[in-house]
Amino acid sequence: MDAMWAAVKKNRTKIWVGAITLLLVLYLVVSLQRSLLLLGDANLMAKAIGAAYLVLPMVGAWALIRELMFGARTEQMAKILEAEGGLPEDRLPRTPGGRIVRAAADAEFERYRVETESAPEDWRSWFRLACAYDAAGDRKRARASMRDAVKLFRARPAADA
Repeated sequence: MDAMWAAVKKNRTKIWVGAITLLLVLYLVVSLQRSLLLLGDANLMAKAIGAAYLVLPMVGAWALIRELMFGARTEQMAKILEAEGGLPEDRLPRTPGGRIVRAAADAEFERYRVETESAPEDWRSWFRLACAYDAAGDRKRARASMRDAVKLFRARPAADA
């Protein structure tokens, strides 16, 4: 029983992602079914609404697949960096509430910014910069940097695993 709970704790994020994905897929299927019902109606207004409503499941499916692929590639990059010993260590001081002290995160960020500027074609430096942005509380730039890391990771030669 303890092994099961340890596995659940270890994979907690994946379980939540799976549950939310399942709910979104259910919503998309119901939306698709409803739009097809409206398209089959004799009323022209119902057909127009059905056609417009058909766009929602397609956009939702595209966004879901895009986000799942982003997460899978991010996890793959993290595993490679972990195996290489290249993941940034979390040594930043925290407040009593558990938040990272902003001044310390900003100082650490500068190190990774310089590293990325000196090696702009290395996905590893962009990955670490994204982690530094995240620690500094800048989620928008963290995500943009991680997208850059993914782009470079996907474009790398096969020998650069």
